[in-house]
Amino acid sequence: MKIFADLHIHSRHSRATSKQLDIDNLEKWAKVKGINLLGTGDFTHPVWIKELKEKLVTEENGIYKTQAGFPFVLQSEISLMYTQGKGRRVHIVMLAPNFDVAGQITEYLKTKGRVDYDGRPIFKIPCHELTEKLMSISKDIEIIPAHVWTPWFGLFGSKTGFDSVEEAFQDKAKHIHALETGLSSDPAMNWRLSALDKYSLVSFSDLHSFWPWRLGREATMFDIDLTYKNLINALRTKQGLLGTIEVDPAYGKYHWDGHRMCNIRFEPKETVKLNGVCPKCGKPLTIGVEYRVEQLADREIGFKPANAPGFKTLIPISEILSRLLGTAIATQKVWREYNKLIGAFGNEMNILLDVPFDKLKNTSGELIAQKIIDNRKGNIKVDPGYDGEYGIPVFNEGEGLKLEMPEIKQKQTGLGQFI
Repeated sequence: MKIFADLHIHSRHSRATSKQLDIDNLEKWAKVKGINLLGTGDFTHPVWIKELKEKLVTEENGIYKTQAGFPFVLQSEISLMYTQGKGRRVHIVMLAPNFDVAGQITEYLKTKGRVDYDGRPIFKIPCHELTEKLMSISKDIEIIPAHVWTPWFGLFGSKTGFDSVEEAFQDKAKHIHALETGLSSDPAMNWRLSALDKYSLVSFSDLHSFWPWRLGREATMFDIDLTYKNLINALRTKQGLLGTIEVDPAYGKYHWDGHRMCNIRFEPKETVKLNGVCPKCGKPLTIGVEYRVEQLADREIGFKPANAPGFKTLIPISEILSRLLGTAIATQKVWREYNKLIGAFGNEMNILLDVPFDKLKNTSGELIAQKIIDNRKGNIKVDPGYDGEYGIPVFNEGEGLKLEMPEIKQKQTGLGQFI
């Protein structure tokens, strides 16, 4: 069974998330996106776990399903902030096999602090200490360092990270099997570090809203019979792990170095010339992922380990339509074109990966069809993101579309008509 999984998400109980982020909307929009396995997000939050128990009405082999049969895996993220040589900030994704184990994780965390104020709570627990405790609860808990290259909250981040998995997890590093690449890196960048060859490289969205330019923008593909045991076996052995869906790393918010407040960014070689100092304000630049990978890499660009799972680089369709139409991503113009494609071809993953050019052209015209094919081939350039600013897809001048839009008297409701 081919599975498109997004196993790092959030609920409405995490900070800076949509207040409509609930199971119903997650299920609805996952189907639109073409994602067929979701993490629950935030199982440590007392209100959310109660809702999960109400909404996920059946369980079989560690997979929980809604009334309509959509599958979820119990998942949560926590932030570890502590001192080890210097101040460390590391985000961790946890997968749990059942509600009982999830409850035991939460009870342990409650001995270290509160869990009710945020779906992604903060604890002063070192990585190795957390791992030791979780393994004592259940060997079936999966611990995945999240967005490992993010400057402030990634395992290898330039601001608060470590130089290796072993430095962070010490003698408990043997329990770490997978690393989340994050939006600003992809497997090719991680392949440059020989020390990472043994780890499964996974990608997930870390969504804070359910819209299709967030949900499933990064995902991991599996070929397994869907059980929790098979899922973590694939993560631990790479058997059944097909690869990942990635955005172009330049699309990520921390790919290059820079200062958002100074509206200035640099590729790594320019940062070296500047000694890492912003020429406008004189403060240290936020060092991005490309620079940090170069610091730790022991291989040249282009190296690929033998038998490493591959990946596909894809920009969400809504982003492409927004750039072509010259309008914001959540506008009626973009929704109209997006709805037309989904109505014709079922879900976004199908459109991104499989629908032929001629069928796309017959539905949405030649320019949109060609850009979807260019996207599929990885041929859309992205102006790199930096210091919290997303990268921007770049098209040639004059490629924008001008569509005649009829007057709309009723509020646009997105894709409800297709669900």
